[in-house]
Amino acid sequence: MVSDLLHPLDTHKSMGPDGILPRVLRDLVEVLTKPLSIIYQQSWLTGEVPVDWRLANVAPIYKKGWQEDLENCRPVSLTVLLGKVMEQITLSAITQHIHNNQVIRPSRRGFMKGRSCSTNLISFYDMVTPLVGGGIALDVV
Repeated sequence: MVSDLLHPLDTHKSMGPDGILPRVLRDLVEVLTKPLSIIYQQSWLTGEVPVDWRLANVAPIYKKGWQEDLENCRPVSLTVLLGKVMEQITLSAITQHIHNNQVIRPSRRGFMKGRSCSTNLISFYDMVTPLVGGGIALDVV
Protein backbone atom coordinates (compact mmCIF):
# COMPACT_ATOMS: atom_id res chain seq x y z
CA MET A 1 0.00 0.00 0.00
CA VAL A 2 2.85 2.39 0.81
CA SER A 3 4.40 1.93 -2.62
CA ASP A 4 1.00 2.49 -4.27
CA LEU A 5 0.78 5.86 -2.51
CA LEU A 6 4.37 6.91 -3.23
CA HIS A 7 4.38 6.05 -6.96
CA PRO A 8 1.88 8.72 -8.08
CA LEU A 9 3.52 11.58 -6.14
CA ASP A 10 3.72 14.72 -8.27
CA THR A 11 7.42 15.48 -8.69
CA HIS A 12 6.65 19.11 -9.50
CA LYS A 13 5.20 19.82 -6.05
CA SER A 14 7.34 21.56 -3.48
CA MET A 15 9.01 19.88 -0.55
CA GLY A 16 7.59 20.07 2.94
CA PRO A 17 9.25 21.41 6.09
CA ASP A 18 11.38 18.25 6.26
CA GLY A 19 13.20 19.23 3.06
CA ILE A 20 12.42 15.96 1.23
CA LEU A 21 11.44 16.40 -2.41
CA PRO A 22 8.57 14.30 -3.79
CA ARG A 23 10.89 13.16 -6.59
CA VAL A 24 13.28 11.61 -4.05
CA LEU A 25 10.43 9.67 -2.44
CA ARG A 26 9.13 8.50 -5.80
CA ASP A 27 12.56 7.48 -7.09
CA LEU A 28 13.36 5.52 -3.92
CA VAL A 29 10.01 3.74 -3.55
CA GLU A 30 11.53 0.23 -3.56
CA VAL A 31 14.03 1.16 -0.83
CA LEU A 32 11.62 3.16 1.35
CA THR A 33 8.53 0.94 1.25
CA LYS A 34 9.58 -1.55 3.96
CA PRO A 35 10.96 0.97 6.52
CA LEU A 36 8.01 3.32 6.02
CA SER A 37 5.58 0.42 6.43
CA ILE A 38 7.21 -0.42 9.75
CA ILE A 39 7.01 3.22 10.90
CA TYR A 40 3.37 3.52 9.82
CA GLN A 41 2.46 0.22 11.52
CA GLN A 42 4.19 1.25 14.75
CA SER A 43 2.48 4.62 14.63
CA TRP A 44 -0.89 2.93 14.12
CA LEU A 45 -0.32 0.57 17.06
CA THR A 46 0.93 3.21 19.50
CA GLY A 47 -1.26 6.10 18.35
CA GLU A 48 1.79 8.33 18.10
CA VAL A 49 2.95 10.27 15.06
CA PRO A 50 6.61 11.22 14.59
CA VAL A 51 7.13 14.78 15.81
CA ASP A 52 8.71 15.91 12.54
CA TRP A 53 5.61 14.81 10.63
CA ARG A 54 3.46 17.22 12.65
CA LEU A 55 5.38 20.24 11.37
CA ALA A 56 3.90 22.56 8.77
CA ASN A 57 4.91 25.77 7.06
CA VAL A 58 1.88 28.05 7.23
CA ALA A 59 1.71 30.99 4.86
CA PRO A 60 -1.04 33.54 4.21
CA ILE A 61 -2.45 33.42 0.68
CA TYR A 62 -4.22 36.55 -0.59
CA LYS A 63 -7.90 36.02 -1.53
CA LYS A 64 -9.44 39.39 -2.47
CA GLY A 65 -9.77 42.97 -1.26
CA TRP A 66 -6.98 44.94 0.34
CA GLN A 67 -3.79 42.93 0.64
CA GLU A 68 -2.86 44.74 3.85
CA ASP A 69 -5.97 43.43 5.63
CA LEU A 70 -5.24 39.98 7.15
CA GLU A 71 -8.91 39.02 6.88
CA ASN A 72 -8.46 38.97 3.10
CA CYS A 73 -5.95 36.13 3.37
CA ARG A 74 -6.41 32.44 4.03
CA PRO A 75 -3.84 30.23 5.72
CA VAL A 76 -2.26 27.48 3.66
CA SER A 77 -0.10 24.86 5.33
CA LEU A 78 2.63 22.92 3.61
CA THR A 79 3.01 19.64 5.50
CA VAL A 80 5.44 16.71 5.38
CA LEU A 81 4.72 14.33 2.48
CA LEU A 82 5.31 11.22 4.59
CA GLY A 83 2.64 12.50 6.99
CA LYS A 84 0.23 12.92 4.09
CA VAL A 85 0.90 9.34 3.02
CA MET A 86 0.12 8.20 6.56
CA GLU A 87 -3.12 10.22 6.45
CA GLN A 88 -4.11 8.37 3.26
CA ILE A 89 -3.39 5.00 4.89
CA THR A 90 -5.45 5.96 7.94
CA LEU A 91 -8.30 7.22 5.76
CA SER A 92 -8.25 3.96 3.81
CA ALA A 93 -8.38 1.89 7.01
CA ILE A 94 -11.29 3.91 8.41
CA THR A 95 -13.18 3.79 5.12
CA GLN A 96 -12.65 0.03 4.88
CA HIS A 97 -13.94 -0.42 8.45
CA ILE A 98 -17.00 1.70 7.72
CA HIS A 99 -17.70 -0.26 4.55
CA ASN A 100 -17.11 -3.74 6.04
CA ASN A 101 -19.18 -3.10 9.18
CA GLN A 102 -21.90 -1.07 7.42
CA VAL A 103 -21.46 1.79 9.88
CA ILE A 104 -23.11 4.15 7.39
CA ARG A 105 -26.27 2.77 5.83
CA PRO A 106 -26.46 2.63 2.01
CA SER A 107 -29.20 5.26 2.11
CA ARG A 108 -26.66 7.79 3.42
CA ARG A 109 -25.33 8.83 0.07
CA GLY A 110 -23.18 11.88 0.73
CA PHE A 111 -20.67 10.21 3.03
CA MET A 112 -19.14 7.48 0.89
CA LYS A 113 -17.10 7.48 -2.30
CA GLY A 114 -19.26 7.09 -5.39
CA ARG A 115 -22.43 8.03 -3.51
CA SER A 116 -23.34 11.65 -4.01
CA CYS A 117 -26.47 13.68 -3.44
CA SER A 118 -27.16 13.30 -7.17
CA THR A 119 -27.19 9.50 -6.98
CA ASN A 120 -29.44 9.80 -3.93
CA LEU A 121 -31.88 11.88 -5.97
CA ILE A 122 -31.80 9.37 -8.83
CA SER A 123 -32.45 6.54 -6.38
CA PHE A 124 -35.37 8.48 -4.92
CA TYR A 125 -36.88 9.04 -8.39
CA ASP A 126 -36.44 5.35 -9.23
CA MET A 127 -38.38 4.45 -6.09
CA VAL A 128 -41.12 7.09 -6.41
CA THR A 129 -41.83 6.93 -10.16
CA PRO A 130 -43.45 3.45 -10.19
CA LEU A 131 -45.57 4.34 -7.16
CA VAL A 132 -46.87 7.55 -8.74
CA GLY A 133 -47.33 5.79 -12.08
CA GLY A 134 -49.38 3.10 -10.35
CA GLY A 135 -51.74 5.68 -8.87
CA ILE A 136 -50.56 5.20 -5.31
CA ALA A 137 -50.92 8.24 -3.09
CA LEU A 138 -47.55 9.46 -1.90
CA ASP A 139 -46.49 12.17 0.52
CA VAL A 140 -42.95 13.51 0.38
CA VAL A 141 -41.43 15.73 3.02
